[in-house]
Amino acid sequence: MIIDLSRNRFEGHIPSIIGDLVRLRMLNLSHNGLEGIIPASLHQLSVLESLDLSSNKIGGEIPQPLASLTFLAVLNLSHNHLVGCIPKGKQFDTFENSSYQGNDGLRGLPLSKDCGGDDGVPQPTTPVELDDDEEEEGDLISWKAVLMGFGCGLVIGLSKIYIMLSTYYPV
Repeated sequence: MIIDLSRNRFEGHIPSIIGDLVRLRMLNLSHNGLEGIIPASLHQLSVLESLDLSSNKIGGEIPQPLASLTFLAVLNLSHNHLVGCIPKGKQFDTFENSSYQGNDGLRGLPLSKDCGGDDGVPQPTTPVELDDDEEEEGDLISWKAVLMGFGCGLVIGLSKIYIMLSTYYPV
């Protein structure tokens, strides 16, 4: 009913045969060196209440069939290399940002990165688009710094001139 293999330095892929353990209620494989993808066979764990795959090297997308797990109350996929859209529906609509943090490639609710249009079709984002947005923000920040420096320099310079003229220092 419960498998907790966390913090064991396991490496390799998550075996898809785990999906055959249909009475499993809790699966914790966190803090290992697991890589590969999340097996879609996990959707067969119909009574699964807790799934923790955090702090591994798991990549790819979150399988859409996992949204059919109606008893899933705890989900932690944080600090992996997951990408794509977070599945919608049932229990997945109840999980918070902390379930997905540390996965820069994930998009969709509850994260602030939009996953797609109203029709549910994901809108592709390319790294070039993201770099352009970041570059524009970087330019804005550097202009703010230049303007603040100029303003401070102007105030200090004018203050020095005023003090010099009012104390007759140049004479």
